Amino acid sequence: MAVTAVVVLSLVNLSGLPPVPAGGDKVEHFLAYALLSASAVQLFAKRRACLLVALLLVTLGIGLEFAQGILTSTRMADPRDAVANTLGVLAGLATMTTPLRDLLLRLRG
Repeated sequence: MAVTAVVVLSLVNLSGLPPVPAGGDKVEHFLAYALLSASAVQLFAKRRACLLVALLLVTLGIGLEFAQGILTSTRMADPRDAVANTLGVLAGLATMTTPLRDLLLRLRG
């Protein structure tokens, strides 16, 4: 569901929304992909599965930037967005090495 939301929000016309402060969209990209990646860490027990999901999320982020440039007339491809997406994925993946690794299991407890 969250991945679908990212895909849709990446491709729809958002020009009717209030403008984001300079650089704010990079923060949004970073946070969205960090949350997706950290969620994968919570869902998959094996490190290999988490790494695969991280690779797929990086690919998604890059692919969506190309799609914005090719498929839409109201959005534009921005390599800096792809970098922010990738850094977000890495930040989310880094939660594997922290006490946050099993947060959902502890909350369910």
